[in-house]
Amino acid sequence: MAPVPTVGGGGGLRARLTVPVLAFGGILMAVTQTVVVPLLPDLPRLTNSSPGAVSWLVTATLLSGAVLTPVLGRAGDMYGKRRVLLIALGLMAGGSVLCALTSDIRLLIAARALQGASAAVVPLSISILRDELPPQRTASAVALMSSTVGIGAALGLPLAALIVQYADWHAMFWATAALSTAGLLLARWAVRESPVRSPGRFDTWGALGLAAGLVCLLLAVSQGGQWGWGSGPVLGLFAGAVVILSVWWRMQLRAKQPLVDLRLASGRRVALPHVTALLAGFAFYANSLVTAQLVQAPAESGYGLELSIVATGLCLLPNGVIMLVLSPMSARVSTSRGPRITLAIGVAIMALGYAVRIVDSRELWVIMIGAAIVSTGTTFAYSALPTLILRAVPIEQTASANGVNVLMRTIGQSVSSAAVAAVLVRHTSSAGGVRFPTLGGYQLAFTLAGAVALVACAIALAIPSDRAPQGDRKTAGRGGSTQETALEGS
Repeated sequence: MAPVPTVGGGGGLRARLTVPVLAFGGILMAVTQTVVVPLLPDLPRLTNSSPGAVSWLVTATLLSGAVLTPVLGRAGDMYGKRRVLLIALGLMAGGSVLCALTSDIRLLIAARALQGASAAVVPLSISILRDELPPQRTASAVALMSSTVGIGAALGLPLAALIVQYADWHAMFWATAALSTAGLLLARWAVRESPVRSPGRFDTWGALGLAAGLVCLLLAVSQGGQWGWGSGPVLGLFAGAVVILSVWWRMQLRAKQPLVDLRLASGRRVALPHVTALLAGFAFYANSLVTAQLVQAPAESGYGLELSIVATGLCLLPNGVIMLVLSPMSARVSTSRGPRITLAIGVAIMALGYAVRIVDSRELWVIMIGAAIVSTGTTFAYSALPTLILRAVPIEQTASANGVNVLMRTIGQSVSSAAVAAVLVRHTSSAGGVRFPTLGGYQLAFTLAGAVALVACAIALAIPSDRAPQGDRKTAGRGGSTQETALEGS
């Protein structure tokens, strides 16, 4: 692995630990979002609630994270990225403590919504790294920070499974509370406040409009399978999302200090990475989601391995190691060839991994190799996306722009979950009175994810190349207006 960059090029202990501390926060964010998964089958019994109510433990985190990520990103640009980062970490720790103290499903859902604020940790940290690191060290640090999403997701499942198997389920949340508190204290000590600010008033109405539109959209996507895609509530939510987001778009174009600079975001250098982020999020999430179900399928299915949740988590663990080890390599490719090429290579490798999954998904070693190839591609893609955004936007808008990029990934993951579920529900078989997806259903899901990755590759290649000199990239956008930057990228 490449050496960890030091903030500002200094040699003090705090400077040397800033990047690892920020990466630790990103890993904690992904762990916090993942650890509840092994509990879902047992939580209706443990909390005296229905499976539908328990599903909100995932939905609440998804919704709050999607809403708060661009909002906290904009707040970080305006009021200080370190300050808002500490707030996000504090909400994550507070939500973990509340989860550990209660068995009431209503309080658990509220606590999980608090934990959703942690989704803003990664874009805020990436923005801090751009502000504080010298240009030659930014790429490797951003690549590591981007990889923490996959690293934490791979660590969270086996960690939670082990705790649930050998201890009371509340111990899992006590563990995340302790880790989150440690992350908060370390960030408070090691991370200094960036002097880069975006002056003006916070767009409260823009934040409320975006929140309302995203809640309608993601609620319809996440609950469509349970409520019925043609049901009145789901269709009403989709219609509400279209109306609200259309009005919000017009308001943002007219606002003097918008929450999201849509003129900048509409330029090809920003808009195309956002679209690619959505598609890459779709392809990435299908890998973990389908692999976990596939290896736990019963032997009666003809392909299932009947692995326990702990064994399943251990099968996914190498994917996190891959993302950690390969993040410096992806940074070197971005430095030599440009992040646009790195992104295209990444999503193409993801498509190759799904091709392996289509050919054979019966043998465990082939399953793990295919999943590892997808994770390799994810490392390259996820490390390149924030670099593309950082090079395309003014320095005072980096947190909000990366927040929108993370939001697009979140939407892609939500759509992936719904699409994969719809495919597997339509392709089922039964044996011994138990219904399970067919191998053909899984292969169709892999085909869908691979096709999405190929589309992402085509869009990545359409992103305008960055010809800015290396030394000028950190100051790009300081002197020019936002509108000029947008027109340049169009």
